[in-house]
Amino acid sequence: MTSENNQVKVILWDWNGTLLDDVEVCIASMNAMLCSRNMPELTLDRYREVFTFPVINYYRRIGWDMDKESWDDLAMEFIGLYLKKLPQAPLHTDAFPVLDYLDGKKIRQVIISAMEQNALMDSVEQKGIGRFFEKVEGIGDHYAFSKADIASRTIRDLNVSPSSACLIGDTLHDLEVAHHISCDCILVANGHQTKERLTAMHGCVIDNLTEIQRFF
Repeated sequence: MTSENNQVKVILWDWNGTLLDDVEVCIASMNAMLCSRNMPELTLDRYREVFTFPVINYYRRIGWDMDKESWDDLAMEFIGLYLKKLPQAPLHTDAFPVLDYLDGKKIRQVIISAMEQNALMDSVEQKGIGRFFEKVEGIGDHYAFSKADIASRTIRDLNVSPSSACLIGDTLHDLEVAHHISCDCILVANGHQTKERLTAMHGCVIDNLTEIQRFF
């Protein structure tokens, strides 16, 4: 990805951690579950070091034994806690200015997310930024498995070439999705994974959303 890339016509935005600053909400929700079972709680640094996709592997990394507790039950317990706290999660402070900037450049913008569709739509609308997006695409359940399929479908629906798209996210899974559809990718290192993890796998990593403006 080079600066002032005039080939990009569509931005595929990740939501959680990229535009929405929900890291603290995720940690608080998980720590409520851990505390209730007398398990060690997560710090911010620890969370960003171990969070991964598929999400079930993140649960295993922090000590959940799937032979003792059902993955489905744990996932639904978490999402219940998370959705209650979700309205507390703000946008990243530079999210609105960057969306407005890209809108002024006439670059099409969509959201693709591993968040359940109805919860995603509610969250986007609650933040008052729905007008920036041509499409808002989440998954059909709360288990966060099929983001790559969403990206592929979205590219088809928009009738654009992957070479004219750029995915902006905050995790290595976003990079995997970009590779899956053969588009450019920018990773932002103020979300769910550490900068060290991101830069070890990708050459285009920025510290905050404001830096995106130099690419377009």
